Amino acid sequence: MRRRDFIALLGGAAASPAIPLASKAQEANRIYRIGFLTAGLREAAQYVAFFDELRMTGFIDGQNLAVAGGGFGLRNEQLSEAAAAIVKSAPDAIISAGPVATRAAQAATKTIPILALSDNMVDEGLVLSLSRPGGNTTGVSLIAFELDGKRQDLLLEALPGGRRLAALADPHVSTPQHLQVLTDAARARSVELSVFSARTPEEIVPAMNDAKRSGAEGLNVLATPLFFFNRRGVIVQAAALRLPAMYQWPEMAEEGGFAGYGPRITEWHRQLARLLAKVLRGAKPGDLPVEQPTKFELVINLQTAKAIEHEVPAGLVLRADKVIE
Repeated sequence: MRRRDFIALLGGAAASPAIPLASKAQEANRIYRIGFLTAGLREAAQYVAFFDELRMTGFIDGQNLAVAGGGFGLRNEQLSEAAAAIVKSAPDAIISAGPVATRAAQAATKTIPILALSDNMVDEGLVLSLSRPGGNTTGVSLIAFELDGKRQDLLLEALPGGRRLAALADPHVSTPQHLQVLTDAARARSVELSVFSARTPEEIVPAMNDAKRSGAEGLNVLATPLFFFNRRGVIVQAAALRLPAMYQWPEMAEEGGFAGYGPRITEWHRQLARLLAKVLRGAKPGDLPVEQPTKFELVINLQTAKAIEHEVPAGLVLRADKVIE
């Protein structure tokens, strides 16, 4: 059960240079206000980590930091209205989770700083570039498309001899070009990849059932906030279907998923909190390069593998950063 960091796995996935915190002082006796646009709940582990990191930078919820109400636990169709309400409250910054939430924030304001967490901020059209985002938006962007491919490779390693694979995709995030890249990569290994789409929480289980009926031997759950925020249903259904499933976050394997590969979502949020602290101290978001995670983990849940009667190759188990037995 070794643990290691894959540094700059795909090259160029480096955080932006730090700006000395002393260069911008926060104002004494000022209450800083922030708003959220997210499907997550306020008490979720990633937001606990976020506020803990903010506390360590000097911004303490309930003391010199206040959070606007109405921004947590939102569905996509609620985001535009929530964004407009938050903008009216005139916060010092808005934190948005995912491309749909970030677009809603950008449509609501061109001046209030937006700190985004998203899968591919440039490809999604949220910023002009990673180094010079421009406008009022910056954040932490995953290298999600590349990581989806890496997870597909790992899933195929977990399925030696497998010839049919399924991908669960959110059309709000996964572009046709991205899906074609995954399909071509599978074909190069003589594997047929079928894509099953879900745009809403209600569409997830039917899509997974269709994947199983198609004869898929494994499921690559592609990167999207939709599948993370509805992960309990995804994990339970994958187990019911006896489908080995690869997930976007290591924490999803720790919560009962078959396997997960990527950065930790808690660390992703801590990274954004440090970026937000710079903005609250006066830095302009358009001048702050978009950051990317640099540490990645592979977690394999052998308890889940046993429950679905799937044997994971020993070589892959040995390469995992964490194994749940």
